[in-house]
Amino acid sequence: FCAPESCPVASEYVRTYLGKYILDTHVALGYSLFMNSPKTLQEAIVYFSDPDRAFEFAKSLRWPDGNVVCPRCGKAKHSFIKTRRIWFCYVCKKQFTMKLGTVFEDSPLGLDKWMTAFWMLVNCKNGVSSVEIHKAIGITQKAAWFMLQRLRLAVQDDFYGSKLGSGPNSEVEVDETFIGGKARNMHKSRKAKLTGRIDDDKAVVVGFMERGGKVRTQIVTQRRKHNLQPLVREQVQAGAALYTDALKSYIGLDSDYEHQVIDHAVEYVHGRVHTNTLENFWSLVKRGMHGTYISVEPFHLYRYLDEQMFRFNNRKNMNDSQRFALAMSQIGGKRLTYSELTGKDESPRHETTGTGEASQVPF
Repeated sequence: FCAPESCPVASEYVRTYLGKYILDTHVALGYSLFMNSPKTLQEAIVYFSDPDRAFEFAKSLRWPDGNVVCPRCGKAKHSFIKTRRIWFCYVCKKQFTMKLGTVFEDSPLGLDKWMTAFWMLVNCKNGVSSVEIHKAIGITQKAAWFMLQRLRLAVQDDFYGSKLGSGPNSEVEVDETFIGGKARNMHKSRKAKLTGRIDDDKAVVVGFMERGGKVRTQIVTQRRKHNLQPLVREQVQAGAALYTDALKSYIGLDSDYEHQVIDHAVEYVHGRVHTNTLENFWSLVKRGMHGTYISVEPFHLYRYLDEQMFRFNNRKNMNDSQRFALAMSQIGGKRLTYSELTGKDESPRHETTGTGEASQVPF
């Protein structure tokens, strides 16, 4: 079939058969025949329901240059078995699938389910819970939770090798927040364990926001001077304009930065000095934590922060389809097993169950 915009017959077919209004029927058939790439969740579900199309879409993002290489040996000498959607490598003499060497590896779920869940994760502003994924795509809640944790690994940014504020006239905001449950909502036994020191009772997260750029977060044990200042110097380029609140832990940064302080007991904005951009990010994080995820274990917190950072850093000049394509392009070279996720791989009784080579589901 030719594309509707270039073919008058197809264009006329779409007009007469699909109609012009939202209540017209047969939209799914139009998507099936003519849609090039999905722009909405509804289109994505229809688009990826075709295994061949989902496979080709994922392959084009994993190997954008079209040169498929073996994930094991890195060589491009192979043959493709079309009926099974797998390749046979002539160098290492083993078969490999599109999933091998990605966050999808060793998963029995098809790409139609993976991609629908991925679309929802990167495009739902407040996140999506495992219970919602369980209901939406028809898998167990446990499988949905594992799936989402693997997808959060895929959207991790690799920008920690560089520093914020490297450009001319750069302005960087630094602020910290506390993430944890409210004491009034806790069970009596849990409430009895509270120390009254907020640094000990909640997780402390430090955020770095370059105006016009990206946000980064780092979990710390306490918000003391010896915790925060080395982190600021690690993440922010010396000489940049640095804006913080009046926390005493930031005293002493003037020698390396154009450090200005906004005292929230007096005002929240003084000219260009404020931390409101970072406060906006914290509000999104906490809205997802309190409204969507309800309860997050401290040792998994960084994964949820990675998820929110990805959405926040790619919220501008990018539609849902482009954001999804960017996330899909990052699936390679990342692997998370259930044993690693739950800490069972550290147990002396743990044994590796599978090599990732035998029971690969090709799509």
